[in-house]
Amino acid sequence: MAPKDPKIDLLRSIPIFAGLGGHALERIAKLVDEVDIPAGKVLMRQGEPGAEMFIVVSGSFTIDRDGIAIRECGAGVSLGELALLTEGPRSATVTANEPGRVLAVGHREFHALLDVAPEISRHILGTLARHLRALDDEAVH
Repeated sequence: MAPKDPKIDLLRSIPIFAGLGGHALERIAKLVDEVDIPAGKVLMRQGEPGAEMFIVVSGSFTIDRDGIAIRECGAGVSLGELALLTEGPRSATVTANEPGRVLAVGHREFHALLDVAPEISRHILGTLARHLRALDDEAVH
């Protein structure tokens, strides 16, 4: 039996990847880079184009929109998923409150994987569609 890979376990816990099989998660794990983030570093800035997503391994980060802190997050949270898919502008600024570590997934590498692994594309599209439907349902009530 192969040893457990903490990177794959973390990917499995992220909603956009949850439910993917082990082989697909292994392929994604090969694309991610572990990056140490110093305290005070701005990980992403609202309005700037995004070309990657981040998955927090450790540390604490503040998310703010229009200069107002909207929440803090820590290990297991993903940031910038839409930028991974669209390379659109960031919707918030994220700053490290303390030294931390993230997994970074680049747009170009991720899309190259999607080109050769359509099952991952279908899974992510389905996940995003369910998320959008849930948001729409909340807005109706």
